Amino acid sequence: MRKDLKICGMCAAALIFTSVLFAKTNSVSELPRNETLYFNGQQWGAVVNTNPLSTNSNCWYQTQNTMSREIVWETLYMFNPNDGKLYPLLADGDYKVNGKIYTIKIKKAAHWSDGVKLTAHDVEYTFAVHKKYQTPIGLDAWLYIDSVKAVDDYTVQIVASSKNYNPLKILDSFTRFFIIPEHAYKLVEQRNKNDPAAIKADKWDECVGSGPYKRYIENAQKSVLIRDDNYWGKDKSMWGKLPAPKYLAHNLFSDNNAGAVAFQAGEVDVAQQFMSEIWKMWESGLPVSTYLDKPPYYQDVSMPTAWFNVTRPGLDQVAIRKAIAMAVDYDQIKTTAMSNYTYSMKDVPPCLMNPTNPERALIDPAALKPYQWAGKQIAEAKKLLDDAGIKDTDGDGFREYKGKKISLKVECPTGWTDWEASLQIVAQAGQSIGIDITTYYPQFSVMYEDMQTGNFDIIMWTNDGTGIANPWTRCYQSMYSNRGQYVKAERVPSDWSRYSNARADEILEQIPVTTDQAQLKKLYTELNIIWLKDVPGFALMYRPQVFYTVNESVWTNFPAADDNTNIPPTDCTDGYGIAALYRLALVK
Repeated sequence: MRKDLKICGMCAAALIFTSVLFAKTNSVSELPRNETLYFNGQQWGAVVNTNPLSTNSNCWYQTQNTMSREIVWETLYMFNPNDGKLYPLLADGDYKVNGKIYTIKIKKAAHWSDGVKLTAHDVEYTFAVHKKYQTPIGLDAWLYIDSVKAVDDYTVQIVASSKNYNPLKILDSFTRFFIIPEHAYKLVEQRNKNDPAAIKADKWDECVGSGPYKRYIENAQKSVLIRDDNYWGKDKSMWGKLPAPKYLAHNLFSDNNAGAVAFQAGEVDVAQQFMSEIWKMWESGLPVSTYLDKPPYYQDVSMPTAWFNVTRPGLDQVAIRKAIAMAVDYDQIKTTAMSNYTYSMKDVPPCLMNPTNPERALIDPAALKPYQWAGKQIAEAKKLLDDAGIKDTDGDGFREYKGKKISLKVECPTGWTDWEASLQIVAQAGQSIGIDITTYYPQFSVMYEDMQTGNFDIIMWTNDGTGIANPWTRCYQSMYSNRGQYVKAERVPSDWSRYSNARADEILEQIPVTTDQAQLKKLYTELNIIWLKDVPGFALMYRPQVFYTVNESVWTNFPAADDNTNIPPTDCTDGYGIAALYRLALVK
């Protein structure tokens, strides 16, 4: 909470019971406001299914990523971007490592929402079904895992791959996978006759989880969860109590504007959507706050990047790529596209590390400085091109390369307005140094296909924001050429720029197995210098992984940067951010 903020007041029987709730409860007006925490920006359109193996669930509480949403299902550990550490959830204490064997104890208090005990066998089953039915996160994780085995009811051992040994990806799996109940999900397998496509499309209305909330209302207007008052986490081995709100509710708004109006009216408590000039809300007297009192207001952990297709004529020249990166007016992106929700490149110079302290501590800033840029360096960019012999020889105002005018398209999905605005600024930068750059905003599916196939000049996309395996994962996605030790099993899209550097590959293979911190810093520093010298892409902004804005008309004690709780601004739901639900209190 902002220090200067003035708060104003404002089993079969179980499944049958759940069905009755769904049939009889269908109005938000039936939810007591003083027991309900409302969200926006996490759900667009009706929920498709509640199946953790689905690749198209469109379900706000079924998010599995580097900071999975811990409200209906739970992971072994929770990641905290504030300190870069893992916190046990279903796991009982820290994991133990012996060679390539990771041993995890499971909390004996843990049980499923239907009362069945949660055990290590459920953990083994979870990893196995993701592998068996080839889910994206399963395919990724099993590149680095040889086996997952329940040693006994409360001990599971994960053996890392000896071929693709990568401890960071092992830890990453601890925070990604929702552990699912073997006894309940086997019914999904049986009714779909073990058909992978049918299983992943199953709605799984039973929705048996281990988390503090259960499915309650689901329709075209809203999605509501109800607290499980028998939740195992009230045991002293975990939170020791239940979360404060009885209901978590998400109305389905038509667009950002509708969600913003509801937020300003105090009908939404936690907003996960872009709202420009947010400071004007509290300046007008509204009880609104963000994680930081001052710009950038949010915790910036991701880096939307302009990727050069280095196989294209002209873009195969470092001078052209670096000149464009140097000429871009990042301050204009900051003020117009990002509403000051990003750091200036002058204050946080470009590299592959996000602005958080755990990541920036892994590089030597002085070593990187000679290779970095601040933006709007028009004269320097022109000189760089001139010195490379890339000049305007026919007097039309645009430079030629090998006798042809350099004409490029910059691309992002249509409707992503802040990205569109950013690429307009990139196009202006090109014009200012004699390179013809035009914008192109296709539908998302077209853009994604272009990115996959290499049918682009410059494309805007973002890699993983934060997680226990970052910044390695981001660096890997940005630079690994897919020709090293991971190539034969490689299934994860990356290296959008089609860039290749043998030394970068070597470093990316060394980092995961390097434990000496001084050596790790040397490796990350060298890798970033290669990135800055070769410029296969350049970040256009720093951006929050989630926009976290709260209205304290009804609830208070939300996480803030200066509250000494170490709870991250992840919407009270993601990773260790769920700890916020246990601190919330009603405004008096």
